[in-house]
Amino acid sequence: MNKIIWDDRCQRSFEELKLFLTIAPIVRAPNWQLPFEVMCDAIDFTIGAVLGQREDGKPYVIYYASNTLNEAQRNYTTTKKELLAVVFALDKFRAYLVEFFIVVNFH
Repeated sequence: MNKIIWDDRCQRSFEELKLFLTIAPIVRAPNWQLPFEVMCDAIDFTIGAVLGQREDGKPYVIYYASNTLNEAQRNYTTTKKELLAVVFALDKFRAYLVEFFIVVNFH
């Protein structure tokens, strides 16, 4: 088995990778001529949503949002949690969703 030699170059690469993994991607201002995409998901203790758009086929983020579920909501079925995430997202992003938009759900 080969031994890993951890030198300054490895440490710099590690620090750079750590930085990229811990900062949010840069968000952009909305293009009001394009449709919005609302992506939402739910897991055991939280729901989350992303408002985005696609320009030239490439997705970009406008807004991130999440919410911790209360004790009663944690007991919801997976389907009900997913629906709660959709309702949360539509309420959170309603100022952007005055015209055409797409909801993407991962359940």
